[in-house]
Amino acid sequence: MEKEASMARGAIWWMVVYLAMATTCCSAAPKSSFDDNFSIMWSENHFKTSEDGQIWYLSLDNDTGCGFQTKQRYRFGWFSMKLKLVGGDSAGVVTAYYMCTEDGAGPTRDELDFEFLGNRSGEPYLIQTNVYRNGTGNREMRHKLWFDPTLDYHTYSILWNSHQIIFFVDRVPVRVYKNADYENNFFPNQKPMYLFSSIWNADDWATRGGLEKTDWKKAPFVSSYKDFTVDGCQWKDPYPECVSTTTQHWWDQYEAWHLTKDQKLDFAWVQRNLVIYDYCKDTKRFPTLPEECSLSP
Repeated sequence: MEKEASMARGAIWWMVVYLAMATTCCSAAPKSSFDDNFSIMWSENHFKTSEDGQIWYLSLDNDTGCGFQTKQRYRFGWFSMKLKLVGGDSAGVVTAYYMCTEDGAGPTRDELDFEFLGNRSGEPYLIQTNVYRNGTGNREMRHKLWFDPTLDYHTYSILWNSHQIIFFVDRVPVRVYKNADYENNFFPNQKPMYLFSSIWNADDWATRGGLEKTDWKKAPFVSSYKDFTVDGCQWKDPYPECVSTTTQHWWDQYEAWHLTKDQKLDFAWVQRNLVIYDYCKDTKRFPTLPEECSLSP
C-alpha cells in the first residue's frame, strides 16, 4: 500500500512530463518504425520484428547474440523503452539497454547502463546499473524488481541532464546519480551518446558471479522491445543549439533537476526494499568512497 499510494501521488508530475513531451517543438520526435530510429549492430539474422513492425526481437544462441543502436546521438534528455525479458531458465544471459558515446568499450567512453542479469528458473532477475565517465566505471548498483519482467512489457527510462541522471523502472526512480556544483571527473555531461540494446552471453560473471552457466539446450533466448520514446537534444556537429539552451525543455528545467517529493518517497521505498548492492557502501572495495557518494539524491 505504501508504494501504491506514493505512485498515485506522483501521477501529476508524470502528466506534466507527458504534456511537455507532446508539445515540445525542438526535440527529436519519436518515430514508430524501427528503421527510422535504429540500425542493427551485428547478427541481423538474430533480429526480427512483428508483422506490424512495432515489436522488435533480439535472440541469443550458442553462436552469437544481437544488438541495435540509434542512428542519432543525444546530449541530455529523456530516453524510454518497453522491454520484456527472457523467460524461464536464462542464467548467464544478459540483456543490456544503455547509452554510450561509441559502439564498443573504448578507453575514454561515457556510458549509462541498464543490464538485466538472467537467472535460473524461479530465481528473481537482477538489474545492474552503472555509470562511466572517460572510460572509468566501477559504479555498480544491483536491484531486485517488484514484478516478474518476463511476463509482460515494463518501461525502463533514463532522465539525463546536467544536474542528475535518474534510472526509472515503470516511473519509479530506482537510482539517482547526482552532479556536483564544481568540475569533476565522475559525471558524464560533455559527450553525446547513442542508445543501444543487446543480448549476449556473460556466464562468466552474470549469474551468481559466474557459478551458473548458460544452458544452451534452452536457446534461443529472446528479449523483446517496443514503444521507444526519446525527447532529447539531438547532436549536430559541431555543437547543437539545444545544448546551450536546454532550460527551454522540460527535462532540464528546475523540476527535473531534483526528485519531486513523491519521487523521493518512491526512491526511499526502493532503497529499503530492493537494493542488493551499492558501491557507495562497499568500504572493502573502496576504503575511501568515491566523491560522488557524498551527494544526496
